[in-house]
Amino acid sequence: MHVQARCSARLALTVVVAAVLAACGSLDNASHRIASAASAVTPYKVEVVQGNFVSREQVEALAPGMSRQQVRDILGTPLLTSVFHADRWEYVFTLKRKDLEIQTRKLTVFFEGDRLVRHEGDEMPSEADFVATLGSKKAGGKVPVLEATPAQLARFPAPTGSPADTEVLAPTDAPKQYPPLEAPGR
Repeated sequence: MHVQARCSARLALTVVVAAVLAACGSLDNASHRIASAASAVTPYKVEVVQGNFVSREQVEALAPGMSRQQVRDILGTPLLTSVFHADRWEYVFTLKRKDLEIQTRKLTVFFEGDRLVRHEGDEMPSEADFVATLGSKKAGGKVPVLEATPAQLARFPAPTGSPADTEVLAPTDAPKQYPPLEAPGR
């Protein structure tokens, strides 16, 4: 090989090595830019609501001496009943939301036989307070006023038929009583 060809090959090799080394630095910067762009994109997180929401108004409606059916009518079906603890019902409510702390509320209702004795648990929010916490950030968390003005009510005429015409009848095959949720006491 000629001397001139060797010099050209060395020069070309030097230029290629310099280009590769320069590319490493820009590749490093590019990887940092890609990583920062990827961190700006976050995955969607589903809101998870589990259990029974019990409001302050529902807890205030409880009174010692109520039957189990009356308590179920006010609070709904309990989340937990136990064969080993047939004298109590557990109402648990959990709400998981993106970028917010998990909300958990618990209420335990105690019975003697079929009668309510007492209840204990966390302090429950009122329905209006709870609805206000559910509002999106875009809506500002305002709860709409749910009252009609007299002008709005005047747009809808009063029913003219007899009360028997507007009464809704229950289906004849509906059960009169539902089976108990827990095993009978022994």
